[in-house]
Amino acid sequence: MEALDKLQCQPCTGDAVALSNSESSKLLEQLTEWQIRNQEGTQQLVKEYVFKDFLQAYEFAGKVAALAENSQHHPAILLEWGKVTLLWWTHTIDGLHRNDFILAARSDLIAKNPQDFSTLSVN
Repeated sequence: MEALDKLQCQPCTGDAVALSNSESSKLLEQLTEWQIRNQEGTQQLVKEYVFKDFLQAYEFAGKVAALAENSQHHPAILLEWGKVTLLWWTHTIDGLHRNDFILAARSDLIAKNPQDFSTLSVN
């Protein structure tokens, strides 16, 4: 199976539907330290990243923001001193799509090698 961070995001068309619990669980197994949480009936991927200071957290959040803008898929980003919490979900389907898992995996790549990513493309 190809790594999630290598897969291409697909546009969410009008017929897109949220992943089933089984499909989400299978994709979650490919991620490290991500969790699925239910927020007011909507499943979301969530992970907290810890950094040594505010500036590192800020730089990471900025790179994730660039990834999000390039992919036209935007997470919730909570920036705190030494910590960033990311929440990925697909607003148009009110739940999780394969794209959320792909972008979560790419977020992990940014955290591991921040100097390698000024931005990440969706392809």
